[in-house]
Amino acid sequence: MGLIEGLGRLLFGEGRNIVRETAEVFMENSEAAAGRETHLRAATLDQYGREFAVPRRGLFDRFMDGLNRVPRPALALGTLGLFVAAMVDPLWFASRMQGIALVPEPLWWLLGAIVSFYFGARYQVKGQEFQQSIAQTMARVPQVMANAAALERLAADRAAAGTARTRGDAALSMHVLAPGRNGALEDWQRSRRAPRPRR
Repeated sequence: MGLIEGLGRLLFGEGRNIVRETAEVFMENSEAAAGRETHLRAATLDQYGREFAVPRRGLFDRFMDGLNRVPRPALALGTLGLFVAAMVDPLWFASRMQGIALVPEPLWWLLGAIVSFYFGARYQVKGQEFQQSIAQTMARVPQVMANAAALERLAADRAAAGTARTRGDAALSMHVLAPGRNGALEDWQRSRRAPRPRR
């Protein structure tokens, strides 16, 4: 009895489980893995929460955020407004355009630089997305070509099997599908109709 008790104490005694510890070397403990996963998710959510938490902002910060959102709609609506003004009051529009004609060329260059820097980042992002979509499309070309070749082989096999291509002609389709003469079937039917000699 002492031997079994000593062996049991060796394996499971002193708050340890040698069998479990040995098994965990070869296989992950599900309970510990779930705990680690829960801790990782909680840490991730906490990080996201801190990253997107907006501290109480002052009047100046809110004003600047609103001001940053103005140029794109102002340019779009202002351009449309010029078209409307040209139709509603052509004289007023013409006098304003005469004033714009007096703007010196360096000022136009400066305006172009400001607008291109402002919209350039968005243009670059859209251009990169466009190039990425073209690259993905071109990567699919070999697969599309292989599929087209397989379809052509299937069509050629179908034509070789004696099936006519009717191209949507209903009368031709009916003619092709109409049963033709089958000599073997006719011989078999004649043999069935012929009287059998009595034995």
